[in-house]
Amino acid sequence: MALSPGWRVFASFPMNRYVVLWKAVRSSGFPLFPWGHCPWRGTGSLLDPKMKAFLEENTEVTSSGSLTPEIRLRLLTPRCKFWWERADLWPLRDPYWAIYWPGGQALSRYLLDNPDVVRGKSVLDIGSGCGATAIAAKMSGALRILANDIDPIAGMAITLNCELNQLNPFPILIKNILDLEQDKWDIVVLGDMFYDEDLADSLLQWLKNCFETHRTQVLIGDPGRPQFTGHSIQHQLHKVAEYSLPKPTRQDNNGLTISTVWQFQP
Repeated sequence: MALSPGWRVFASFPMNRYVVLWKAVRSSGFPLFPWGHCPWRGTGSLLDPKMKAFLEENTEVTSSGSLTPEIRLRLLTPRCKFWWERADLWPLRDPYWAIYWPGGQALSRYLLDNPDVVRGKSVLDIGSGCGATAIAAKMSGALRILANDIDPIAGMAITLNCELNQLNPFPILIKNILDLEQDKWDIVVLGDMFYDEDLADSLLQWLKNCFETHRTQVLIGDPGRPQFTGHSIQHQLHKVAEYSLPKPTRQDNNGLTISTVWQFQP
């Protein structure tokens, strides 16, 4: 599966532009939201009809090419118009929610294979993106779920993906959660989030506080990006699972071949 020139650049260097967005949100507060001005989207909120139609028209429902064929997602694929367009023609923020990243795939596979990890527990999914890991937690019996992302369009995509999997949408928080007072969660999951040194440092401190205050279990999914393997957090990790990535995922991620789930143990 080949990307167009525009989307090849997007997928090859995805994290740099996301870092710019993350830092902008951190410095200026939360953006305007299609469903109103509140960064919290509850389970009963309605999708903006025009945006819903746009997302449905410009994504494909798929369950193939990933570690979790049980989960159906709306993603950008070669059958989508914007796959072949220049990346700058996409009218919204870069659609990181439209890619099923390998760290998230590993986390989702792990939760589906080990439902006791989350059954009856509260789960926070940081950087939820397409929502697959939160959906996997719901499928595995999690009692309470919050999906968090800084992009309001991701919130809409997560809701659509819940509906695809016959799940009632769970709450979604559209704000930089690292700037908020920490709530108590039994488990925090985050995939593909260690891609920038400043963000990695902030995440490490936030996760340490979470663990020390609430004894929260933290699971991290990552395919071996250098920003993660070279970070000091490596001294505080225990490997719990490793997965070989499917061929389509390898091709779309510059030849990365495995993705690992780690438990954070400060």
